[in-house]
Amino acid sequence: MRRRTLPLTAAAGAALLAAGPLPTTASASVREGSVDAAELLAKVSSCRQISSGLYRTDEEATATVPVCGTDDVVFRKADMDIDCDGQRTAACNENRDPWYQDDTAFHQSDGRPLNAETLPYVVVPSASGIWDHTSAGIKGGGVVAVIHHGQVEYAVVGDTGPTSIIGEASCATAQALGIDPDPATGGAESGVTYVLFKNSQVSPIESHSAAVALGERLARRFVEGD
Repeated sequence: MRRRTLPLTAAAGAALLAAGPLPTTASASVREGSVDAAELLAKVSSCRQISSGLYRTDEEATATVPVCGTDDVVFRKADMDIDCDGQRTAACNENRDPWYQDDTAFHQSDGRPLNAETLPYVVVPSASGIWDHTSAGIKGGGVVAVIHHGQVEYAVVGDTGPTSIIGEASCATAQALGIDPDPATGGAESGVTYVLFKNSQVSPIESHSAAVALGERLARRFVEGD
């Protein structure tokens, strides 16, 4: 969990520069599987709001983002902040990320926190009066299709965030979608759609190949209306 409430200080910025560039962790892909972005976006073009209120994309922003739902998925259209929490790695540590925390809400099968540098995962807001993800069938390890600029990346629900802010994913998710994965300066200001498949479970949570296989199967079923 992270709270981005303060701007990066000059000292932290200098530390980030001194640390050098982030290593490349994944290559961008047009899409994973046979379901393309246009097919998924067509199915989430209108919103049946299931949240009691709206979310902000950042601490300073106005609340404008609803959580929407169908019988099969929960979705939202937001930005992407970069989550680097979890295992301490070359790309994710206190020197790279001024908000770094060495844990994630959900853990690998061996009990360790997730690895944001290598595992595509997304963050859901912690339960609040606005919305409780568990009541909608969204749980840790659930599969998510993340869509940006015509690309699809499958990820898992891997962490929880502030109760009033939405739109965050691991640096591995960003990297795969061609978004700057730097936890201090990267991310996307808008144009990211997150489609979370209800009552899904990737096992083990740290297996990206398992996420892709399950995500592709559920996405195909969703777009075909079965």
